[in-house]
Amino acid sequence: MATDIAFALALLSMAGNHIPGSVKVFLSALAVADDLGAVLVIAFFYTANIALVPLIIAGFLLGVLVIGNLLGIRGILFYLIIGIAFWAGFLFSVVHATIEGVLVAFAIPARTKIDENEYIKNIRKNISDFEKEIPQNGSLTTSEQHHTIEKIKMLSTDAETPLQKIEYALHPWVAFVIMPLFALSNAGMEIGSNFFSSLLNPVSIGVTVGLVAGKFIGILLFTWLMVRLRLSTLPHLANWKHITGVALLAGVGFTMSLFITGLAFNHPEMVVQAKYGILLASVVAGVVGILVLKNIKSES
Repeated sequence: MATDIAFALALLSMAGNHIPGSVKVFLSALAVADDLGAVLVIAFFYTANIALVPLIIAGFLLGVLVIGNLLGIRGILFYLIIGIAFWAGFLFSVVHATIEGVLVAFAIPARTKIDENEYIKNIRKNISDFEKEIPQNGSLTTSEQHHTIEKIKMLSTDAETPLQKIEYALHPWVAFVIMPLFALSNAGMEIGSNFFSSLLNPVSIGVTVGLVAGKFIGILLFTWLMVRLRLSTLPHLANWKHITGVALLAGVGFTMSLFITGLAFNHPEMVVQAKYGILLASVVAGVVGILVLKNIKSES
């Protein structure tokens, strides 16, 4: 576990423009769910000696976040301060803090107060009111214009969600600082002339088979079962060859796979062997997945 979203989507884009957009959405949703599954695995299987008092405090703070959401509190500072306190409670409870971010994200409001049509209607009215007001000579606006600007600010705040605001604020830090540092600190593998001979061990083989065959069989079989039971349908314009290619690309794993490797193995040699398996699996899954998806174009 788990599928690396960025790498998988990059490889999917290399398969060609003939891939329906719905297939990209399917892969994105699959990878996000896969990451959540990895977080749960970390929480349940790599946590020991839980401290109950900090965990109870963390649970109370999570309840405060959820209640704040239900009461309509939309201030980012509220969720930031309570969220950090909640994270500290999880940290001291010895439960792996990875799951904390997911729980806090679920508690932050993800709905707008007004819809797009209402926003556009009100913005147009306020712009019209602003234009009708006779401007003052100089750089300052009139009292009515200032009041209109404040109303536009409030409308814009109501038209966006606190969750999206936090996401946009964090995205540059995550993309250009946190993820590169994570990759550099967790990759740490030396690839020498004996690389392929080093793969012949239970850990590397197990990780490779798990990522390539396990992810492929699990995703394809579960998707087929959901469609067969009529609990779901295939994405728009997608067919089973698309799902086969996506199921193969899901075997590309770096970030969470490397993270869980560090938790799963204590012996340095086993950690290196697992990383070799992740690298080999990602290459195999990526190449075979692209070939399958490209072949769909040649057949159509």
